[in-house]
Amino acid sequence: MAGEIEARLKALDLVLPAAKTAVGTYVPFIHIGGQLIVSGQLPIKDGAVAFAGKLGDGVDIEIGQKAARLCALNILAQAKVALGDLDRIVQLLRLNGFVNAAPGFTDHPKVMNAASDLMVEILGDKGRHTRIAVGCASLPMNVAVEIDAVFAIN
Repeated sequence: MAGEIEARLKALDLVLPAAKTAVGTYVPFIHIGGQLIVSGQLPIKDGAVAFAGKLGDGVDIEIGQKAARLCALNILAQAKVALGDLDRIVQLLRLNGFVNAAPGFTDHPKVMNAASDLMVEILGDKGRHTRIAVGCASLPMNVAVEIDAVFAIN
């Protein structure tokens, strides 16, 4: 039987992508002491980068927001693998967002709002969280956005 969060995903017509394995000397998540820490997730879809480039230099805020939403879905895909049941999430504690930004770009929060809003849509009040939105000179594979997360879990 599908849980509450799975039902919300279905109602929103969202499908979690397949969780990706780590591509380096790290793990995609760690479950320890009542927390689930998910490594940085990229806007990868069907095994390929879906959104690349620098915000403010050929990539607009709307594309950055789509990238952030995909990162959020990839975070939840990792959480599903880690927990088996997304209803084990007690609270999303923190999102750390990194935006591949050209010099002078200052709308990092607008980009990250897309991930934050999606987490609240999917998780309800459990999706309200603390956050950072940081501009970076570059990100792996030239992706537009990378986001990691920390959850309280039971």
